[in-house]
Amino acid sequence: MHTPQQIHISDYAYALPDDRIAKYPLAERDASKLLIYRGGQIRETLFRHLPDCLPDGALLVFNNTRVIRARLLFRKDTGAMIEIFCLEPAVPSDYEQSFAQTAHCTWHCLVGNSKRWKSGQLHTTVTVGGEPVTLSAERVSVAGEAGDLVDFHWDNPRCTFSDVLEAVGVLPIPPYLHRETEAQDLQTYQTVYSKVKGSVAAPTAGLHFTPAVLAELDARGIEREEVTLHVGAGTFRPVKSDTIGGHAMHTEHFAVTRRTVDRLLAKPEHVIAVGTTSVRTLESLYYIGCALARDGADESADGAFTVGQWEPYDADAPTLTAEEALRAILSYLDRRGMDRLWAATQIIIAPGYQFKIVRGMVTNFHQPQSTLLLLVSAFVGGDWRTIYDYALAHDFRFLSYGDSSLLL
Repeated sequence: MHTPQQIHISDYAYALPDDRIAKYPLAERDASKLLIYRGGQIRETLFRHLPDCLPDGALLVFNNTRVIRARLLFRKDTGAMIEIFCLEPAVPSDYEQSFAQTAHCTWHCLVGNSKRWKSGQLHTTVTVGGEPVTLSAERVSVAGEAGDLVDFHWDNPRCTFSDVLEAVGVLPIPPYLHRETEAQDLQTYQTVYSKVKGSVAAPTAGLHFTPAVLAELDARGIEREEVTLHVGAGTFRPVKSDTIGGHAMHTEHFAVTRRTVDRLLAKPEHVIAVGTTSVRTLESLYYIGCALARDGADESADGAFTVGQWEPYDADAPTLTAEEALRAILSYLDRRGMDRLWAATQIIIAPGYQFKIVRGMVTNFHQPQSTLLLLVSAFVGGDWRTIYDYALAHDFRFLSYGDSSLLL
């Protein structure tokens, strides 16, 4: 029997013509098409009718992360343009604390045109709140997969790093759109419910929701909860190895409140994740709960937990029920007097994975040979090609600004 690590990524290839990739969103978010897959049957409608399509008692879980203006452009005296792409904070490592800094912080970054920046500081001056601010960047180390460490300094203590990014930075849009960020992307590449800054890519399944759709969900008594997972640039990293065992998953940080864990316990058969990032967060909770249920695991010095890439597939993978795992998290939070769990995940969800918490998902149509397509295949029991063949034959739009699906 094959293990997930032996899966050939070439088995997840399909022809995606360039004209099927949505370069821009529709004028009305909820006018996008919605493919509904339930028990092997497919039908389609418009996304604004999603509330009609959900099973009774559904609990929708959204990712409320907000995309930051992570691309910083500096021009050297020589004229060379250097791009610094902020991935995640290093010092301080907490997103909220880093954004609140008023003089200095350090981030893991990708550096474009890196050979032209051998040493020294880069500078750019902008206006923040009517006052000039000079931002300086200095590369302090090259850190491989995690990106280079870059120190940022600015000369106005009335400005936070968040203020500086808003003034200096460019919102990153997916590289496969093959265009520069435009003014409309500042609104259309954020979900209407985004709150917590930290992502460098949008949780795109959520881009279809409008205030009207959310209001209709509420009117029908469909419950909504939120998690926060900051989407990293690794979400676009292609699988370059022949088998997925050779692919290293990126680490993404997330937070889940005690209230949300309570609601998951109350509706164990009704959890529908909005987006693959919500799926990864919810499924990672199970493995964190199992770790907490083991003797002594809850006395981790810093209270931080990371779910490993292959943890679900280990020979000694945990066998607790989802309820037992979630109750272990609640017990941990209560002992610590905490109202939320902070953690990270490298989990890869591929065919062979057994879902513990998620019973349905809303998701867009993903790139060929991507880990997101593996996740979809795992959820639909390998029937992904039926879904994608239908979408291609019926004029669905693909990728971040494309149409959506409801998988049950």
